[in-house]
Amino acid sequence: MNWKILHQRTWFNLIGTIILLVGLGSSVLIYQSVGNDPYGLLDFENSKLYRHNLEVYGGKFSVIMDDFRRWFLGLGQGKSLAVIIACSTIIISFGIFYAANHRSQRSKPEAHNDNDNDGQD
Repeated sequence: MNWKILHQRTWFNLIGTIILLVGLGSSVLIYQSVGNDPYGLLDFENSKLYRHNLEVYGGKFSVIMDDFRRWFLGLGQGKSLAVIIACSTIIISFGIFYAANHRSQRSKPEAHNDNDNDGQD
């Protein structure tokens, strides 16, 4: 058994577990502690007059782009942020778990080939 490979695999699994626990824990805390008001307080930008003026001066495309901008900015706030953190944490940690398992499986055949004589003396 190659102890170096086992040691690296253990460290990768430990790092992946820590990332998973910290990321999911922080996303749960964020999800529970904030409300989900994507547009914030009612102000001029949320008024019908603002949307009307935006459409008059910029057309429908300006209204669509303003809605997209508001949606994109809303991703970094509230419950949407918690969901994004949870998803990215799962993807990153499982990537590390995959790398740990793939690294150990890739290294095993190389160790086997070093000991093989191919029947020649």
